[in-house]
Amino acid sequence: MTVDPTLLLAADGPVTFPILPALILTPLLGALAIFFVPARRDDAFKQIALLTSVVTGVLSIYLLTAFETGEAGFQFVVDQSWISEFGISFHLGVDGISLFLVVLTGVMFPIAIMGAKITHDIKSYYGWLLVLMAGSMGVFLALDLVVFFLFFEVVLVPMYFLIGLWGHGDRIYAATKFFLYTMLGGAFMLVAIVALAILNQRGVGGDLTFDLVQIAQNQAISTEAGRWIFVGFAIAFAVKVPVFPLHTWLPDAHTEAPTAGSVVLAAVMLKLGTYGFVRFGLYLLPEAAHWAAPVMLTLGVIGIIYGAICATMQKDLKRLVAYSSIAHLGFVILGVFSITTQGIEGGILIMVNHGIATGALFLLVGWIYERRHTRQISELSGLQKVAPVFAGVFTLVMLASIGVPGLNGFPGEFLALLGAFQTARWWAVVAVIGVILAALYLLWAYQRTFHGPVTPGNEHFRELRWSEGLVIAPLLALIVFLGVYPAVMLDRMGPSVDALVEHVDEQVDDFERVEITYVGASDIPEPGHDDDSDGPASDEHGEEGE
Repeated sequence: MTVDPTLLLAADGPVTFPILPALILTPLLGALAIFFVPARRDDAFKQIALLTSVVTGVLSIYLLTAFETGEAGFQFVVDQSWISEFGISFHLGVDGISLFLVVLTGVMFPIAIMGAKITHDIKSYYGWLLVLMAGSMGVFLALDLVVFFLFFEVVLVPMYFLIGLWGHGDRIYAATKFFLYTMLGGAFMLVAIVALAILNQRGVGGDLTFDLVQIAQNQAISTEAGRWIFVGFAIAFAVKVPVFPLHTWLPDAHTEAPTAGSVVLAAVMLKLGTYGFVRFGLYLLPEAAHWAAPVMLTLGVIGIIYGAICATMQKDLKRLVAYSSIAHLGFVILGVFSITTQGIEGGILIMVNHGIATGALFLLVGWIYERRHTRQISELSGLQKVAPVFAGVFTLVMLASIGVPGLNGFPGEFLALLGAFQTARWWAVVAVIGVILAALYLLWAYQRTFHGPVTPGNEHFRELRWSEGLVIAPLLALIVFLGVYPAVMLDRMGPSVDALVEHVDEQVDDFERVEITYVGASDIPEPGHDDDSDGPASDEHGEEGE
């Protein structure tokens, strides 16, 4: 007999522990606790934030261990009616596609809190970080369109304040640009959600619903309407990824954000858009996603090449890493819209592994800035001579970002290219250039920063401290482990991805079959056609139409 590890014993029988709501409520309760702690208790704010984020991280790891491998459907489902008259419910669930994004969120926030220092408005800073964590968890767990939209938009507020209040340089401009871009994209998604729910109700009858699973199963939307709705979703997700040419907010936001903001933005927030394409593009609107695939593949490949070229030209080390994110996320788009099992698995692997490696890079760049108060590559020469351990850690993370075999960046890019080669061969061939360019800009930046003569001012550059080493050690371990043994992820996501690809193929075949049937019925009269039939060539009295 198999016992569900999420069951707790009570006097009147087993009670299911609501682990998914707990993943959202725990950081929210932490933020609430910070709000009620007196402002003079500066030492307590970080402790509360760290404690609640670690508890949330532990819950996410427990979710990973309790997840039933081999199951394609949603697990740990919670479905509670919320606004019944509009068919809105607090519907949460996790499958192999969202599982590791939930775990990534649970792991990266405690590391961001521990790895970055803040000197002013500490209370608000940690409170906003916890709200951001709760919102990100909600996006990956929501199975109701309205609930998803609310969490998708809620995360904008804490990130806006994190950049605007604790950022660097032209932080107000960067924060405003980030907020306006993503808010505008969200407006398109809201219209698409409302249209989708209303058209679904008209197609199947019954009550209005915003339930993702029900709408995906119904597939009651016409081809033309489905494509317009997909465009609305795609604009919102493309801004969040960001996809070329909607990417211009990202370099500014990353450059001016505080270290923790950059780590969370790269590791978690950029994945809200790529996850949206998988969950709400392919699963919800399969025919429209298939129709839009050539355009999305083209934009993804342009992003790969453009991001790599821009990264090569940067003089600011943090801005270079920001542009590298555009290139890496282009590979996610390439894999997802290849609509193959290998491509989608590769895209999900890149989402997680990019979060780990690029999050670590932003952490290291933040520590460099704390020591030297500059991120200009020309002023950071010779760091390897004075801080060899720091340079060694940076080398490992950099090689993972390049995609060197044996480290976690390689399996995802390999599978994404493999999947794309099956259905989008020429896009895959061009995208390979991005792999070469990634090695160029990262190795060149490393050479200019850590090799060569020691620039004046770098003689006393501090070596990596034990406290910093403990913070980044889990990321280094994951970089090596997931590079050597990616099967731990593939085994759990495989069934869900297989089911998704099968769902897309079935729906696309059904739409094509309906189109062929319609053309045959309207343009090719059947033998022995009766004049008084109800076909398109006759009116209701059996007379020939005009």
